[in-house]
Amino acid sequence: MEYSWDNSPNYVMGEDTNDGIIAVKDKYIVEYVYADDEALNEYYLEHRVLWLNSDEKIEDYNKIYLPHSSSSELLVNKARVVTKDGKIIVLDDSKILTAEDEETGRQYKYFAFEGIEKGSFIEYFYVEKKYPEYKGNRFWLQSSYKKNKVEFDLYSPSNLIFEFKSYNQLPEVLEDTLMKDKRHWQLQIEQLEGLEEEDQSPYDASRGFLVYKLDRNTKNSVKDIASYRNVTQNLYDYYYAEPSKKDQLALDEFIKEASLDLSGDKEKLIRNLEMYLKANVFISEGNNEEWKELASVLNNKVANKTGMIKLYVALLNALKIKHEMVITSDREKLKFDKDFEANIFLTNFLFYFPETKLYLSPTEQQSRYGFPPAYHTDNYGLFIKEVSIGDFKSGVGKIKYIDPITAEKTQDRMVIDIAFDNTDLAKNKIRLNRSLSGYYAMYIHPYLHLVKEKDKEELLDGLAKNMNENVEVIHKEIINEDPTLFGIKPLQFILDLESEAFTEQAGNKFLFKVGELIGPQMQMYQEKKRILPLENEFKRSYYRTLNISIPEGYKIANLEDLNMDNSYGSEDEKLMSFKSSYVIKDNKLTITADEHYRLNFIATEIYEEYRKVINSAADFNKITLVLEPL
Repeated sequence: MEYSWDNSPNYVMGEDTNDGIIAVKDKYIVEYVYADDEALNEYYLEHRVLWLNSDEKIEDYNKIYLPHSSSSELLVNKARVVTKDGKIIVLDDSKILTAEDEETGRQYKYFAFEGIEKGSFIEYFYVEKKYPEYKGNRFWLQSSYKKNKVEFDLYSPSNLIFEFKSYNQLPEVLEDTLMKDKRHWQLQIEQLEGLEEEDQSPYDASRGFLVYKLDRNTKNSVKDIASYRNVTQNLYDYYYAEPSKKDQLALDEFIKEASLDLSGDKEKLIRNLEMYLKANVFISEGNNEEWKELASVLNNKVANKTGMIKLYVALLNALKIKHEMVITSDREKLKFDKDFEANIFLTNFLFYFPETKLYLSPTEQQSRYGFPPAYHTDNYGLFIKEVSIGDFKSGVGKIKYIDPITAEKTQDRMVIDIAFDNTDLAKNKIRLNRSLSGYYAMYIHPYLHLVKEKDKEELLDGLAKNMNENVEVIHKEIINEDPTLFGIKPLQFILDLESEAFTEQAGNKFLFKVGELIGPQMQMYQEKKRILPLENEFKRSYYRTLNISIPEGYKIANLEDLNMDNSYGSEDEKLMSFKSSYVIKDNKLTITADEHYRLNFIATEIYEEYRKVINSAADFNKITLVLEPL
């Protein structure tokens, strides 16, 4: 790849911009070339010119990191500063530094720019030779700042045909039909607006990018090179290979050691198997070959993610548990495209159990059966099912939707009983009965039995102090602590409290801050128009019941403040809602304040509806009841 920059650059920016950074040039070239031995090599070029117009951006970009790995070679790297007066400062080799990551020990290189002042341009380009990747690559072009003259080019030998797809309003990649000796595809954008991150937005999935893949080789008539049909067969052959007799004996011994109840129902068996594996087999990062091999994993109880998936498949088959392997993406970073087959969408593994319609993540330690990582749901995935014809077995792949877990299965439920001291109405006795289920319990319930008693005490005290720092904890207990109950029964905390923090006297009246009993609530502010959609991790429900014994001789003057109703959806199904109301019976006030989010994707068109519902809980949190004498 022959390439160079302009030896006499003349970069000019207008004076009428307040932007801290603008890309004056953003050029990327990917080229695939056959070597003399017919091996395919990939060359990658990145050439960027950035105008820096603030101290913050100068600080952010005075170092530019270069690719550095054992499977690539940096062939060219050049960098320079062009001041606003046109002075050119070329970085020599002494300004290309090497450092080491303290945690991983990996080395990396970077340009160390000097002499940058406001209004300067930094320019760099490098060429990297690397092992070719062509079955599905993602290329981001949009960033948080404006870019001018954005160019992407891909060159390949004339027999290799690539396919492209652009996302998030990016123009399509076009083929250059005039080039004869090789193939050339290009994308040119004169100006690309920046896209800023917004709270709870899937930023990486929302900004402009393209995905490309090698589709066919006309020289040997190979088609659909990156197809899921090929992926399905390759994965099936690798993970579902019949264990050797030696491995089968080790599997049998492993199952015996796990003390699994094989006579019970399959769902209980799956839960217990997962619990045993996640407690006894350590998942290590890295690519050690031993950590991939079934025999080594069974013997040493150490695996990488590949080895762990192998172990699950072998055990599920040995235990005759029907399942399907699922490969999907993390929708917060990249949503699975059901219409464009590329390996870039195949990043995360799950198992699906058709008899229960539930999922399990084999490699996410904090996830549990029935509650896979939430960002892997509400998304498409490739489902691989084993089929048998006589003695012949094979894998069949199909793209299907991974339904999210319903809001009713992830609950934060509070029942709060409040009584006033007969001799001093400023004092309250409070019983908090709080239960968590689903995703709200998942990060606590399976591990609580491992937590030291002192830390459990702190956890319970924290739940109390979440109401108000000035509460005294009289008694506390945990119900359903057994980790095997996760997903079956809620984790329940019961706290008896006393406090003077919620009631104030005002003359002959008392002000009771009832809203604070549910704890602080998130409040969403929006000073400018929302651009990106909002995306929740999981659907969820909150149920709150407050039972208040009204003091003898008093009434509540502002009960209507408790009636709130904000929702979005149809009469048959409220997709998101907050509703609070009250009833009085036998001098006891019962308040319910329930909140539901039954969808994960909040389009910008309904963002204000979502914000209204979210802020309803914050408004309830501010309600103060006025108790006045009869």
